[in-house]
Amino acid sequence: MSDKIQEYSWKGKKILKRKSIVVTGCSSGIGWETARVIKKLGGDVLGVDLNMTTDNVDEFYKADLSDKMTIDALIEVLPKDIDGIANCAGLPPTSPAELVIKVNLVGLKYFTEQMIPKLSSGSSIVNLASLAGFGWADSVAQIKESYDLDFHEVEDFVRRYGIDQEKGRSYFFTKEALIVWTMKQRWEWRDRDIRMNSISPGPVETPIYKDFLETLGERAEEDRKVMDRPGLPTDIAPFVCFMLSDMSSWMRGINVPLDGGMSSHLLCKIHNL
Repeated sequence: MSDKIQEYSWKGKKILKRKSIVVTGCSSGIGWETARVIKKLGGDVLGVDLNMTTDNVDEFYKADLSDKMTIDALIEVLPKDIDGIANCAGLPPTSPAELVIKVNLVGLKYFTEQMIPKLSSGSSIVNLASLAGFGWADSVAQIKESYDLDFHEVEDFVRRYGIDQEKGRSYFFTKEALIVWTMKQRWEWRDRDIRMNSISPGPVETPIYKDFLETLGERAEEDRKVMDRPGLPTDIAPFVCFMLSDMSSWMRGINVPLDGGMSSHLLCKIHNL
């Protein structure tokens, strides 16, 4: 895969040449691989993470995406004329529920919305959702309640709706809500031709993969029996980069399952196909 990445081009040009892309969660997993591929495809990477790295980044910014003041400070120092955001940062379901919701949903949304003035016209925003968000339609009432959720309201929200760590519910909820938010923002910034889409990976072997196995238990084991193999960051990152490129310019508010066929398997089961 890595050798082929160098050959990806459009009309003889690397598809991210001269593009400046913010990658959150750039220090590990899918974020790390996404930053690497962006560099291979000619782009510049502005990496954001709580853990320091010098890998695959032109500039690194340390930030805690669970903290509103930190996000404000981050936005202040990031440059203008950014061509895209890859929202790859996220916490696993074994983390405290309040923290999962702050980082995976509230912080992600706040950071993205506050970054709009710094984005170039024609920019692309790619949110890393998950197969865990597949059942979003069953959670519409809770998702609607989270539309304007602020950082200081998260603890009460978790308690009110019983969204906790048990069976990964906090993580599942954030991915469900992220998919819905992505769909709702389909035309929000079309006056500047800024688009937003999401990608939903299935089980991917990253540093937090073991957290999913620990949380989901027998359910994860069933998934592993159905699939030929878990995904790898190298399966996901090239598609993130395609979504960041001008080749995806008419994709608006769509969630793309990238899961080795797992979502199709679930749909076939649901509809007795």
